[in-house]
Amino acid sequence: MSTSEAGSPPGPASGTPKLTDDVEIWLVRHGETEWSAAGKHTSTTDLPLTDAGERQARALAPLLAGLAPSLVLCSPRRRAVDTARLAGLTVEETSEDLVEWAYGRYEGRTTHEIRTEHPGWSIWADGVPDGESHEQVTKRADRVLGRAALALDDGPVVLVGHGHFSRVLGARWLGLPAAGGAHLLLGTAAPSILGAQYGAPAIKRWNLPNPAA
Repeated sequence: MSTSEAGSPPGPASGTPKLTDDVEIWLVRHGETEWSAAGKHTSTTDLPLTDAGERQARALAPLLAGLAPSLVLCSPRRRAVDTARLAGLTVEETSEDLVEWAYGRYEGRTTHEIRTEHPGWSIWADGVPDGESHEQVTKRADRVLGRAALALDDGPVVLVGHGHFSRVLGARWLGLPAAGGAHLLLGTAAPSILGAQYGAPAIKRWNLPNPAA
């Protein structure tokens, strides 16, 4: 197991600036799609938002309007890009590092369907066949957080992405292994805020209810 996977904090541990109590990294999961509504694992499949998902994205605009972010990074998947646009965010760059955990053979399948073949399966404990490993997802998350931390001196950072990967980001910000994301439930278009207290990474808010709910 690498040092990173073992749980060292990805930001301060990699030489980024010391965290102050006013730093904020906003995690914005995309709005609802047909597959997310059905509980299907969606990574590489590039689905649009549903009408409800578009309403969720638009409802984020008043919440994000006063942020003045120093950096907005977005997954290149259509559901994330459209969520950012409808939420009124100006995306500086799309990044493949922000795409969803690659589910391999479990793409498009629900947890219930998978468990008929593999009882008790969990992505957090068992991973996915022919998809990304926990180590690969961890490395991506640490790159994203390292880049975000470098921009924090100039204001908040917004990361627009996906469900499982945003949960990994939350876990890694706290210095936990990727599997720590199992304890961080996250709804569609439900923003979260990563921050710090006395120099230590912390979660300020998690899974805030979408205003359209």
